[in-house]
Amino acid sequence: MDYGLIGGKLGHSYSKEIHEKLADYTYELKPLTDEEFDPFMEAREFKAINVTIPYKKHVIPYLKELDESAAAIGAVNTIVNKNGDLYGYNTDYPGFIYMLKANDIEVAGKKVMVLGNGGAAQAVKAALKSLGAKELVVVKRTTDGESITYEEAYAEHTDAEVIVNTSPVGMYPDVDSSPIDLKPFEKCTAVVDVIYNPITTKLVEQARGLGMTGITGLEMLIAQAKYAVEIFLDKSLDDKLIDEIYKDMI
Repeated sequence: MDYGLIGGKLGHSYSKEIHEKLADYTYELKPLTDEEFDPFMEAREFKAINVTIPYKKHVIPYLKELDESAAAIGAVNTIVNKNGDLYGYNTDYPGFIYMLKANDIEVAGKKVMVLGNGGAAQAVKAALKSLGAKELVVVKRTTDGESITYEEAYAEHTDAEVIVNTSPVGMYPDVDSSPIDLKPFEKCTAVVDVIYNPITTKLVEQARGLGMTGITGLEMLIAQAKYAVEIFLDKSLDDKLIDEIYKDMI
C-alpha cells in the first residue's frame, strides 16, 4: 500500500473516510497481528502510514529519526518513508490541543486525571503539560511506576477538575463499559474521551448527565489526520477543513 493505517483491531476506524476527504489518495486499513507486525515494518512497502493501538511505541526501533514532539512523547502515530528510511512524528499531540481549544476546555492551573497510560496517553500528557495543567494524575488498572490504581483515584483524587480517558474502555464494540464512575468527582467540570466510536461513550453520557462538559475524540481524530496529511504530502491545509469534515461526519 502507499498510504494507510496499521494497528491491532481497526473495525472501528474512520481514518479511511477522513483521509480520503483530506487528500487525493487511497488510504488503506491494515490490521496486523503481533506476528505480522515485524515483517511489515521490515519490508517498508509504503510511502507513509499512521499507527494506532497497540503499535505506537513498537514502531520506534524501526525509525531512523523522530521529530521533536515524538521523541519527547515516546510514541509515534505518523511515519513517512523517505528512500527507505523511516521518520516518525506524533500528530496526536496537536490534535488533542485542537480539540480542547475547539470546545473551550481550559486545563491551565487545574488538576487533571488521565485514564490509561499507553501511546495515546503520552501525547495527551505532553499536551496537558504544555497547556499549563497544575497537576497530572495517571490512573491504570495495574500500576506501572508512574500511575495509580482506580481504587487510589477514588480514595485520594476525587478533587480532579478535568478527566481525560485515553484507555480503550468503552470503545466499539465494548460500548456498554465505562472506565470510571464520575459521581464521586464533584469538582470535575469537563470530561474528554479520546474514543470516537461510539460518538457518545458511556463515560461522556454520564458526564453530561451530571452537568459536566463531555466530549469524545472525533475532532481529535480529524485534526491529527489533517496534520498527518500535511506531513505525508509536505503541504499545508486550512484548519477549517477539520470543522467541515467533523460537521459532515456528525
